[in-house]
Amino acid sequence: MIRGGDIAKGTCLLQKGQPYIVVEREFVNPGKGGAFARVKMKSIKDGSVLTQTIMTQSEVEDAQVDTHTCQYQYADTDNYHFMDNETFDQYEVPIAGMEDKKYYLKENDNYEITIWEGKVIDIKIPYKVIFIVAESENYVKGDTVSGATKPIVTETGLTVRVPLFINQGEKILVNTETNEYVERVNK
Repeated sequence: MIRGGDIAKGTCLLQKGQPYIVVEREFVNPGKGGAFARVKMKSIKDGSVLTQTIMTQSEVEDAQVDTHTCQYQYADTDNYHFMDNETFDQYEVPIAGMEDKKYYLKENDNYEITIWEGKVIDIKIPYKVIFIVAESENYVKGDTVSGATKPIVTETGLTVRVPLFINQGEKILVNTETNEYVERVNK
């Protein structure tokens, strides 16, 4: 059991006998009455979305899941392929339902995968990821006013708006929750 106030994004809850993963959580502390969490959950089995209001002091059933650190190997037409770093077990994760993750998965990088009842139900993407700019148009200094941006494409195919001074081949840090440019990386 988990308290409503302890629920965070990525937490797995058991609702109607099915595992749901929390995709959004908003903490609300009204002037009158008790505080509560407004939680948006996505079913891991069928992708349906459930929104629920949970009082911070009440308890809900959390799904008993295992997490493993795994190395991303590659993707084929149907699955992402991972290898457990400790046991060297291979995991095939269906792309269906996780199409949005493909832009953040980089070969040979480590990711946390969540397993429930022997099935991979989620791939945890880090909050910020470093990408290499694969495609970028060149702009001449003075073309536009300050604060101007341009679209670029990363090595994984993700499109991000960046400042005009970012060029092809440079590394950038991207917020994976908002797909926004954070900073240029000089490593």
